[in-house]
Amino acid sequence: MNIESQSQIAAHDDELQTKASWQSAVRFMAVMAILLGLAYPFVTTTLGGWLFPEQAQGSVLRNASGQVIGSRFVSQTFVSDEYFIGRPSGANNDAASVAGSNLAPSNSALRERAAIDGALIAQREGVSIEQIPVDLIAASGSGIDPHISLPAANLQAPRVAQARGIDEASVILLIDQALENTGWLGAPVVNVLRLNVSLDERFPIPAAISANSME
Repeated sequence: MNIESQSQIAAHDDELQTKASWQSAVRFMAVMAILLGLAYPFVTTTLGGWLFPEQAQGSVLRNASGQVIGSRFVSQTFVSDEYFIGRPSGANNDAASVAGSNLAPSNSALRERAAIDGALIAQREGVSIEQIPVDLIAASGSGIDPHISLPAANLQAPRVAQARGIDEASVILLIDQALENTGWLGAPVVNVLRLNVSLDERFPIPAAISANSME
């Protein structure tokens, strides 16, 4: 066999090997696309909906009429005295724009915003700035944290009770019922939306006022 024939055979073998490699790569890509792009999402979505139906639907909260009014994991903006007010939000409480301000404690804009918010909260709740829990002034990292600390909720109880014309003890009881993370890991927190829903169910206010209180 001459050199030219050997070269032709070698070139043919290389061509066959390259073709086989491409075919293997395409088959592998197709199999992985089916497994990871179709089978895996279908199985996990199906199992998630079956094992955790509430969480799979977004952990939604409903009012007394059964209407979905939000998720227990996403904060909302409340402005009325009849409602508890949550933490400041760098994302305007928008779950599609999760973000914090990323400003350092030394930042002048942050310090100015905190001073203004502190003064407004102190006036609204009838307390001194020193009595305000820090979570009512400091925004969360996600911008949609629905929780406040127990001291932050208790601070607002007198104002909410007075605005709704009910006794403060009833409001404190609802705060206790809205507590989450009450186990041994972490500090107890209050879900603001859940608490406000309970307020409306237990001590409803006129619809016109309620509509103007939420954004």
